[in-house]
Amino acid sequence: MKLVTYLKENHDQLALLVNNRIYDLDAMNSNLPGTMTMFLNYWDDVFPIAHSLNRSILEGGSRFKGVPVESVEIIAPVPSPTSCRDGYAFRQHVAAARRNRRVEMIPEFDQFPIFYFTNHNSIVGPGDIVCMPDHFLKLDFELEVAIVICRPGKNIKASEADDYIGGYMIMNDMSARGLQMDEMKLNLGPAKGKDFATAIGPILVTPDELEPFKISPKANHTGNAYNLSMKCNVNGKQVSEGNLGDMDWTFAEIIERCSYGVQLYPGDVIGSGTVGTGCFLELNGTGKLNDPDYKEQWLVEGDIVEMEIQELGVLKNTIVKDGSDFSILELKK
Repeated sequence: MKLVTYLKENHDQLALLVNNRIYDLDAMNSNLPGTMTMFLNYWDDVFPIAHSLNRSILEGGSRFKGVPVESVEIIAPVPSPTSCRDGYAFRQHVAAARRNRRVEMIPEFDQFPIFYFTNHNSIVGPGDIVCMPDHFLKLDFELEVAIVICRPGKNIKASEADDYIGGYMIMNDMSARGLQMDEMKLNLGPAKGKDFATAIGPILVTPDELEPFKISPKANHTGNAYNLSMKCNVNGKQVSEGNLGDMDWTFAEIIERCSYGVQLYPGDVIGSGTVGTGCFLELNGTGKLNDPDYKEQWLVEGDIVEMEIQELGVLKNTIVKDGSDFSILELKK
């Protein structure tokens, strides 16, 4: 299934997306919830009902007509996550970033998956990403995939963890590199370099839809992997390309670590980390390593960032400047 959330009378409304038309779940069946939050919390009860309705629409047997997706305002498919973590699963990205800084690849990357917490209250969907003045100091995108947890669990083994994934979606982990580099000199973070916006969407695709694209994980790893092409365009020009199948650490293994001694909840969002070539920080570093005169590129006001991942759609965001000129960097002692 493909699930979307859109604004309906200023409230978030959960719907199926079928052939570019949307169908409100609660309008089709009174036993189905109208929000993603409720759907995730009652997953095992409502998923089979929704899946049956989805199949009926696809087969032409439904009396419901739906409305064109272009006629509504799509927001983040999971508009109110219970938490948001981001992983570091692509070895290519990590190795390139370290090479560009002229430091050795860190051996711990191959020993365990890591993640950090970002601001789950700053989740946005397609549309504007509003940035403060300090965010524009090396403003960056990060091309990723995210999952959402659909069942509660603690100490989840990687061999069972894929059963806790409700679906997959595109993630743009926005990064203010100037703030990030400044604060991480203190070996804590990232915080202000990351917490202003994380874009996800436009749809949540359930795992059954991705079965035809399943591949084996990397050697000595456990969990589902998928052959899905990934790319990012800025102002219509492609700047990044990769594949979800290049993940070294699987989402199952990341879930295993996230849930160690900790309860995961339906609605928790977990990102994959950046695919190789998936941000300007890496691209600029590689460019300057090969050519000292390479001109760095960063996001600026008015830029349009379009991330496209096979089967997961296109996430389109526009960089907008906040009306305030307030700067926290000017407050440094």
